[in-house]
Formats: sequence, structure tokens, C-alpha cells
Amino acid sequence: MLRQREQGENFTEKLLDRALMDAALPPADRALCRELCCGVIRWQAALDWLIARKTAGRTQKPALQDLLRLGLYQLFWLDRVPDHAAVHETVELAKRFGFGPQAGFVNALLRNYTREADEARRALAELKQTLPSLGWSHPEWLVARWQGRWGLSDTARLLEWNNKPPPTYARLNTLKTTAGPLLDRWREEGVEYDFGSWDWIGESNVFRMKAHPSLALLGSFRDGGFYIQDPSTLLAVHLLNPQPGETILDLCAAPGGKSTLIAARMQNQGRLIASDNDDIRLKLVQENCTRLGATCVEISPTATLKLQPASVDRILIDAPCSNTGVMSRRVDLRWRIQPAEIARLAQMQLALLQKAAPLLRPGGALVYSTCSLEPEENGALVQRFLAEQPGLTLEAERELLPFKDGVDGAYVARLRSN
Repeated sequence: MLRQREQGENFTEKLLDRALMDAALPPADRALCRELCCGVIRWQAALDWLIARKTAGRTQKPALQDLLRLGLYQLFWLDRVPDHAAVHETVELAKRFGFGPQAGFVNALLRNYTREADEARRALAELKQTLPSLGWSHPEWLVARWQGRWGLSDTARLLEWNNKPPPTYARLNTLKTTAGPLLDRWREEGVEYDFGSWDWIGESNVFRMKAHPSLALLGSFRDGGFYIQDPSTLLAVHLLNPQPGETILDLCAAPGGKSTLIAARMQNQGRLIASDNDDIRLKLVQENCTRLGATCVEISPTATLKLQPASVDRILIDAPCSNTGVMSRRVDLRWRIQPAEIARLAQMQLALLQKAAPLLRPGGALVYSTCSLEPEENGALVQRFLAEQPGLTLEAERELLPFKDGVDGAYVARLRSN
């Protein structure tokens, strides 16, 4: 259910993309529509708090509640829409969607807030201090969990990070091009970018895309010059350190971002088995391998994976996880995840490690990674696993935190077979 963090993984974004494909909107309006949809989901709790202040807590019909959220989001979180336009359009939407009798109520609530905007903004700012789960619009249990680990200040920084639209990063595909020709092509295509630098990534390998046409319109994308991928996801491959000529297993490969990077690091020399338990998502792996020129990749459903014990040089397990390190990209995740999900996923992750360990050759490396911030899925899980595996030792581990490292959250551990 909850999955990994590479491109194509955000359920809400996929639904939105599908809807926008059928809408004849100019680019600016498409961007506004995306901002409104994602912003309302992110700030849902704070928006509902604003509504409750003016309705004595009375429950509204879901569609009417959504319209009120939409109007209030434009008033308090979106500078580009004038207040009068936000009110007018919300009232007109209410009429269009069958809430004509409630149009006066919608108009009165929103106009009331335009008159009390400064007071409401002060109340929202105070709420971030007194009730951060409401002020920052996150589940109370998750905020309490994070505050217990990092304290009030760092947790607030994480909540703020989660509520900002995430940047888009492009990873150079060295199987098809080098940095110079790619950047020349981007300039011709109207792509604006910044250079990025991280200690686990070489120079001129990942770029922040500041502005660009639709990826489908970019020849440099269609031709496999780059892959959309957050810098945090490259840490696992960095610690895996794949080499040409090796046999490597990527056990949870879909949609293929790490597999294609491993193939590039191997220079397409050797054997890379990309496996996953979702046949539909394995098609994404095939599509990405074809576009990016990763010819050393063998794609295998997990159910039919047949490897002999002690036959693999390196294994990557980028495990299904709670995704709490990538909430800025999974806009609805905060409202779906439940505490029990973390324990359930930890059992699944442990089973993956147990399945993979016998396949590793003596001296081989196993890299375990997640995009979770939760110890039960990360360091504590690795220690549970090592307690039952005397033939493995922990060589290195690292946690990336958005409020410290400026990238998506991630955990990576490298284990060595004795």
C-alpha cells in the first residue's frame, strides 16, 4: 500500500495528472490547479480549524467542506489570487455543484475572513506553537512521535518542509550522455536549472530543475538523457558501490530509478536482476530501462525469481515503507498512514532481509534502504535482523533528515557477508 519515493509513485499526483491531461488549460492555469489541489490536502486540518471557528463546529457536507477549504486556502496561503476573486469563484462553484441555497453561507464565511485576515493569520501562527498538529496540519500522533525524538524546533522545521511543494531533481544518465551535451540541450529546450552538490553524489550528476516544459515535450527526456530522482535516493546506490562485471540483485526495483543508476555505475557490464512483486509496476522498470539504455538489466517478478544461494555479489533492498521521509511529495500520505502500519511494514521489511541474505556471496554487500524516518523500520530493524544473522556485520549506516540535509528523508545501511 505505502510504497517507495521515486517518480510515478504519488497516487494523488497521478490522479491529478490524469485529470489535467483532459483539461484544455494553459500552463499557468494547470500550475494553479495543481497548487490548489495539493495545498488544500496538505493544509486540510488547519483549514478545517478555520471553518469550525465560524460554524460552531457544525459538520458540513463533504463537498461543501471542500469548497470552503478551497476558498480559505486561496485567502490565507495563496498570494496570487485576489481576495475578491477567491470569494467570487468559490461562491460560483458552490452554485455550480448544487449548493445554491448555501451560496450565501459560503459568501458570508469567506468575506468574514477577508475582514479579519490579520487576526486569523495571528491565530494560525499561534496555533503552530500551541497545537502544532493543527497549526502545521499533521496527525497528532505523528507530531508527538517526532517531537519525542527531535524536540519542538526540529520537528517544526520538518513539518514546514512537508508543507512546501518539493523541488524537482534530474539525475544525469551517463549511459546516454554527459553533463555538457545535456545542459546544452536544456538551454535549447528552455529548461532552467541549478547545479546541486551533495557528498554522496559526484559533481554535475544531479540538477535542480527550476522551470521546464512538460517532460513529455522534452526530447532530452524522451531520449533518456536524465531521470527524475531526488538526491536522497542516490545514497543507497552510493553505499552499494556496484562494479562492472558483478552479479547484483535489486529486490524491490520498481519503478527502476535505482536499477538504471546501478546499470550506469556498472557501465552495462555484468548481470543486474531487477525484481518486484508487482507485475504492472515491473513494466515501468522495463520502460525506464529501455529509455535510459540499461541493457544489463534482467527483469524478474519476485514470484519467479530463481537464484542459487551465495550467488550474488551485491543486493539492494529499497524496501516498501511508511514513506514518512517524503511527505512533501506524498501530499495525502499524512491522512492515510496509521501507527499500526509501521509495525506491519517492519515485519515485511524483516522478511525481505531474511529472504535476501542467503543469496549473498561471502564478502558480498547488502544495502537496505527506506524513505522512512521511523526507527522501527530503520536502525532498530537492522539490529533485529543482525541479531539473528551472525554471518553479517554492519559496515555503515546513514540517515538523511529533510531539516538537516535539505533533501527527502532516507535511511541506508550497508551490511557485509563474512
